[in-house]
Amino acid sequence: MKKKWTALLLAMLLTLSVLTSCGSGEHTLPTVDGAPSNSQMVAEQPANTAESDEDVSGGGLQTPPEMTGPVLDNESTETVFALLEVAAYNGEPYVAINGNTPYFTDDDLTTTSFETYSPLDDLGRCGVTYACVGQDIMPTEERGSIGQVKPTGWHTVKYDCVDGKYLYNRCHLIGFQLTGENANEENLITGTRYLNIEGMLPFENMVADYVQETNNHVLYRVTPIFEGENLLASGVLMEGYSVEDEGTEICFCVYAYNVQPGVTINYATGDSALDEASSTSEPMAPPVVQEPTPDTQAGTLTAEADYVLNNNTKKFHLPSCSSADDIKASNREDYYGSREDLIARGYDPCKRCNP
Repeated sequence: MKKKWTALLLAMLLTLSVLTSCGSGEHTLPTVDGAPSNSQMVAEQPANTAESDEDVSGGGLQTPPEMTGPVLDNESTETVFALLEVAAYNGEPYVAINGNTPYFTDDDLTTTSFETYSPLDDLGRCGVTYACVGQDIMPTEERGSIGQVKPTGWHTVKYDCVDGKYLYNRCHLIGFQLTGENANEENLITGTRYLNIEGMLPFENMVADYVQETNNHVLYRVTPIFEGENLLASGVLMEGYSVEDEGTEICFCVYAYNVQPGVTINYATGDSALDEASSTSEPMAPPVVQEPTPDTQAGTLTAEADYVLNNNTKKFHLPSCSSADDIKASNREDYYGSREDLIARGYDPCKRCNP
């Protein structure tokens, strides 16, 4: 009898031990020194959602899930994403991370559209942006002005080696075409023209086209990666996963570099300088009126400067003019030249900024 009770007691203790070790599915991971102070940037263990057999056709979550996402950690081996593990920029605008598999978990899967944005941290920097993109939250109106937003690290500077001249763009973390956010400061970072057009836009277009064509949903998360207290993000981690087809059409996890070929950038401040190899092209900081130059046709001296044209109203403005920010993209034109030439072409100066 004594042996029977002893065996029974050991069995109970073993069962209790197993239940205790399996009772929690949460992963506690270290936070990051110098990371943004908002609590949304919490690392998760990766899950291969492409192999999930969970039925998500019933509509999923009714409210947006808690904002979570990989964080920057350069020391711990327990985190799912570490900037030191990202290959140095070598001429390609982005590189696959985690085997190109996003860090979404089964709990993230939903066919209910939502969008969430992190509050700015103590330095004014953006955090994780997260959405389940569906047609019901895509824009139905034209894009509005965002010129009034000055993200951290913002500088207005031009280089001849940059497409469109301007080094920096106000980059939507979740593209306007996906959720229709205009001047949402929690969704705009200072990004190079290269990051905006070569790094992020291809994935935004891919997701937008897929949702429009299928009426399905795509989990979409973009995490800006700031090192220490830098005001300029080193890059962005982009994740996408098409829910209804279990990642068959959309499944990516990439790091896009916030760099500009030919330009050296100080990520602590956003300052920049032309690379020595590209020194044949000098930077220009608008709006700066240039010294008068000979006009050989008119035989006079004309002053050239940067202006913003409204091709609809036929008015021209200084780039700093608030009215210039309200011009629709289809009517706006950036122009460098003389005031006299614009007037000769039929344009009138803005009465607000008096260019």
